[in-house]
Amino acid sequence: MKNPFITIGLMSLFFGTTIKAQDTVHVIAPPPSFHVVEFGARFMPTFSSFDMQTSSGGTIKGEVTLGYGVGALLGINFTNHVGIQGEIIYNSLSQKYKDQDLERKINIRYINLPILLSLNTGKSRPVNLNAVLGAQFGYNVGSSVSGSGSAGTDTLTAVLAVKKSDIGFAYGAGLEFALNTTRTIRLDLGFRGVYGFVNISKPTATTEQNSYYILDHANVDTKSGYIGLTFLF
Repeated sequence: MKNPFITIGLMSLFFGTTIKAQDTVHVIAPPPSFHVVEFGARFMPTFSSFDMQTSSGGTIKGEVTLGYGVGALLGINFTNHVGIQGEIIYNSLSQKYKDQDLERKINIRYINLPILLSLNTGKSRPVNLNAVLGAQFGYNVGSSVSGSGSAGTDTLTAVLAVKKSDIGFAYGAGLEFALNTTRTIRLDLGFRGVYGFVNISKPTATTEQNSYYILDHANVDTKSGYIGLTFLF
């Protein structure tokens, strides 16, 4: 081309288009997003242990006995690694012990409300390791005691008196496994422990003659495994 200005213009247009195309090809994809809301359900086999009182006034440690819990959780994830979750759990805590030749079994039922801080290796990852800790508030919804065998204490009636409310420290850890390609449905496996700060026995309750209280300065102390499903939105 004889006109140098036309030549320079065409060259500028060519190189500008090439650079723009290269820039488009090398755009870095944004990091995976995380889902803010989380909902789930769990089944929780639970082991509990209480200090029991015998008819003679002594203290005996009850056997570690398997109970269960079922519950649901609702979580809010602030980032891919930090969140908070609230749960509602129905727990049936069982305990066996032996008083002379008489075997007894108690059952205490609670509605528990844990409020927990959640720390995660990555909610958007195929496998996420998490740890939780926080407070648990409990409300007693019933209790019962049964026995079998015979002893010299047959004339004494065992009384199970439990306070209505409890508060404790909850802690645990778990693994989440993504079950779909979008990683929004997850299998949830883990451990949960709770230690109560309140003496749940209620020795001030009125008892009839020839009766005694079973619980002796007892605090809730449970260890649970859990399995469940969670859904991210």
